[in-house]
Amino acid sequence: MLKNILSRGRSRSLTRTQKAAIAGVGTLGAVAVALTAVPASGQTTTSEAAPTAKVAYSTKQIQDVHAGVTGQLASASQKVATIEAKKEAAAKKAAAEKAAAKKAAAKREAKEAASRSAKRAEVKKSYPNNLDGWIREARAIMKKHDIPGSYEGIHRNIMRESSGNPKAINDWDINAINGIPSKGLLQVIPPTFEAYHVAGTSKNIWDPVANIVAACNYAADKYGTMDNVDSAY
Repeated sequence: MLKNILSRGRSRSLTRTQKAAIAGVGTLGAVAVALTAVPASGQTTTSEAAPTAKVAYSTKQIQDVHAGVTGQLASASQKVATIEAKKEAAAKKAAAEKAAAKKAAAKREAKEAASRSAKRAEVKKSYPNNLDGWIREARAIMKKHDIPGSYEGIHRNIMRESSGNPKAINDWDINAINGIPSKGLLQVIPPTFEAYHVAGTSKNIWDPVANIVAACNYAADKYGTMDNVDSAY
């Protein structure tokens, strides 16, 4: 029919009804083509979604991060340990210095106490008022002044010169004739006693201790020591 219409249309113009018929046929054809594209199940199909791209990762990266964190923690721990070690060393040094200072202070205190004790003992120490006591006291004083003389040497010369009498006096020798008689335990003349008097002893020539110390001081100067004197001197 369409063919006939078209063939006739070559000779004359199509009527309005014919044009409508041709348009309807075209529409039906398009619908038919569209329907043939629908699956038999009556469902439309859609294109598949693009596959999601896989995220790339590596265990080495995780290991590197772990190693970096571990290294930082180790470094921090090492710094803390170093600081603690320095603090501990400083504390030990301070304790050692404190102990040394305490020990030194105790040593000084002990030394000072011993010195005070010695001084007190020296002050309190007394000698008997006899020949033995006079010689021992004289020798203690001589020791402080580095004056030599043994107990035996002093005792021997005293016994020869005065027989142990602190008030003995020689009134017959040349010294007596010259007006300066020898006096005391070791028969010292006044000028010699004054010249060889030792500080801290009595200035009285008759004092037995002062007499011994001055005579020994003189003997040390002239003979080296009273031990070397065996006769009048």
